[in-house]
Formats: sequence, C-alpha cells, structure tokens
Amino acid sequence: MEPWQEGMLMKNQKWYPERRKEEQPKTADAVGMEPQQEGAPLSHGVVQAGGNAFLDEGKRRLGQGVTPSHESADAKLQLPYGCRREGPEEVISGEQNLRPSLDDLGLGKDGSFTSRREKMGILKRSAKEDMQPTGEWRLEESLMGELSEMVQNVVKSSSWWERHGIDGTIIALNLLTLPVGFLLLRSNNLLSFLWGIVILGVAHHTITVKGSHLASHNVLVESKSWGKLWAIFFIEVCSAFTAEQGSYNHVKIHHGYTNVIGLGDSSTWKLPFLNRFVYMFIAPIAVPIITPLVAIGLLKEVELKTAIRTLCCMFIGLYSHYWLLLNVSGFQSMWSALSCMLVTRSLLAHPYIHVNIFQHIGLPMFSADKKPKRIYMMSSGVLNLSQNLLLDWSFGHSLISCHVEHHLFPTLSDNMCLKVKPIVSWYLKEKKLTYNEDSYWSRLKLFLDKYEELMVHAPPISELVGVQ
Repeated sequence: MEPWQEGMLMKNQKWYPERRKEEQPKTADAVGMEPQQEGAPLSHGVVQAGGNAFLDEGKRRLGQGVTPSHESADAKLQLPYGCRREGPEEVISGEQNLRPSLDDLGLGKDGSFTSRREKMGILKRSAKEDMQPTGEWRLEESLMGELSEMVQNVVKSSSWWERHGIDGTIIALNLLTLPVGFLLLRSNNLLSFLWGIVILGVAHHTITVKGSHLASHNVLVESKSWGKLWAIFFIEVCSAFTAEQGSYNHVKIHHGYTNVIGLGDSSTWKLPFLNRFVYMFIAPIAVPIITPLVAIGLLKEVELKTAIRTLCCMFIGLYSHYWLLLNVSGFQSMWSALSCMLVTRSLLAHPYIHVNIFQHIGLPMFSADKKPKRIYMMSSGVLNLSQNLLLDWSFGHSLISCHVEHHLFPTLSDNMCLKVKPIVSWYLKEKKLTYNEDSYWSRLKLFLDKYEELMVHAPPISELVGVQ
C-alpha cells in the first residue's frame, strides 16, 4: 500500500460519521486553499504566483471550493453515453485546452458570437442562489478539501523540474525541430518532404495547443509577468487568437462552469447544419482559417490597445510562417505556401476537435441555479481518454488522459496532473464518486452512432439528487 493510501485510511478512521458532530469540519480554507463560492462570477481565474512563493501559495492555488459531504456521495448519477464509470451509478434528473476552441471563441450554434457581456449576465443570475449558505455542507467533511490536501502534499514534495521543467522542455524541443521541418520541405524526395510536413504539423500543435493551454493557466512559470508574456506569445503569436478572450472563455467560463447549460456546456462546438461525416472528418480542416477570423470578431470586446497588440502579434505569427516557407523551404508561389500552411496547421485538427467534444458532451449537464458542488460536477461531467503517445505529447496529459485531474486542479502542469492521477482516481473510487474513462475509438464510434442525439439536439438538464 502506498504511503498516501495509509495516511488516507488513518484519516478515514479518524473521521467516522459518529464523530463528525464533535469535530469542526474542514473547509477549503482549513487546508490553505483558495476560498470560493460555487457559481460566483469569474471565480476560476488564472491564479499566479511569483518566485519561491509557489510552495507557500500552492494550497491556495489548488483549492477551488467547498463541496458536499461523503454521505451525500451516495446520490445516484445518470449514466453518461458510452463511457466507463468507476463507482456506483447515480440517478440524474433533468467546454481545449486553449488553442481556441469554437466554444472558447464564442461562436454560437447559429454561427453568431456570444459576447462576454451576455455571458456575464448569465453568470450574475446563476450566482445568486449558489451564494446562499446551505448549512448542510458546513456541518460535514469537505471531500474537495481532503483531496486537495493529499494533492498538495505531492506538489510540495515535487521538484521544479517536475512542476514546470518537463513540460517546458517538451515545448522547447518542438520549437527546436521547426528548422528541421522547414529544411526538409526543400527536398525533392517525397518521403523527406512528407517528414517535413509531419514535423511541422506536430510541432505546431504542441506549441499552439499544449503551450497555449499551459500558458492560459500560468503553469509554465511561477512569475506573473513572465506568465503574461508567454500567454501572449503562445496564444496570439503562435495560435492567432487573443489572449484575454481566450483566457476568459477557457479559464473563467469553461473551468468555472463546466457542463453548465449556457456557460461551459460545450454547446458552441455543435454545428447542427453539418451532417456527422462532414463535421467529424471535413470541417476540422477549416480550423486554421476560422480561428483568426473569430479572433478578429472578438476584438470588439477588448480595449483598443489590446486589440492593436493582438492584431500585430497575429500578423507576426502568420507572416513569419509564410515567409519561412518562401525563403527557407523554397516554395515558388503564394498559393503553394498558403496551402502548406493549411496542411501543417490542420494536421492534428481532427483529434483536436474530437477531443474537445468527447470529454464533455454526452455527460451530465446542469442548470446554472442547481449545479452541484465542484467535486461532483467535475467527477461526473469530465472524462479521461486512454493514454495516447501522440496526443499526450502534442496536446498534453491534462487535455487527454488526465482531464478529470486537470478540471479538479487546473493550476497543475501536465506532468503534475499525470503524477497525481493515481491519487485522484483512487480517492474518487474510494469515496464512491464517478471517475469517467473511455478510449478515443470508443467515443468516436459513439458520436458517429448518436450524432443527432449528442450534437444536434439540446442536452437534457441533469440534477444530482441530494447534493444540491
């Protein structure tokens, strides 16, 4: 038995139900975590720390709110479509990553933009009831607090290399392979040319998806100032999107209101006018074209100086790619260079689209005024895909095989999410909470079979009985 498991068993023996009334309950603040009222607007912003303050502020960064008691964990959940679930079924009644997803881009079902002001109006309405003290969870043990304390112990014992260095090195290696890819495109040998396409495509997605996602959560570095610079570089220069709007939609909305209808429900990924085969296999090719166009449309939501900076950064990133193809790779015409840009930038666009819908759509969806506490919402509304060498490398563990861990602790790096995964999965199963896992191919088959139900029709409202 692992040391952390022995510690948990001792702690469980200490916290028997008959003694809970005699002991003061542990809330998120008791273990030094960031206090938060469930559903409060903008409650899941990027938490940043500087220098050696990481370990001191780690608990504050990990905790995301107080959750219901262990007794209420026995409430029943609706079985999500096609996923394997660890723990008992529960009865239910009725949005990465920051390479900008259609959800993050603010693109509505009809192709219109969902403005930040509109979402803020929903946030204010949904926060009203959630901020009312229930009293029940204040008298009981905080599951989220207990899990956060265990994860924090792992973070404290981890080195800087584990917390930041490994993921930074992966991104740096992909940056260093870019010259090799551009030079291989000069070759008249077809195999060498194709290798150049693959290298540039994989490097591009690692930099734009993994790099932008980590930068949006400020986990690449511990400095707030450097974190902001890296976010601008990865999101605006490399991904051709606006850092402010991308971070707001991903961190504040998707993470703060995961699977909440009208907010983080991933519904803006749905394009009901497309049939299943067009959506799943043809439309993803257009992602590199749609991304900057949507980014430009969202610039009206930011300040003028931010809009000018974003336009300049987007131009630098796109034109640099185009210039290198002409002057290093030896392309002779504008259209051939632009075609190569489209191919490399959409090389992994299909799994990028698939991953974003596989891990949330088809799982329980909640109304803004009756959403469950954080640990229930994340364990039931988020799914881990099976480990995949290519996708884990390019998109990061937090977007593929450790997505549940990432939603519970969004300020952990990809490597740290992988490191705490055994603890999180064991704890959720021990407490008889759901822990959704499924394979990429199983989800693909499910979405092809049930495309109309999952991607065209509105999802049913779910309710976790007994834990509201």
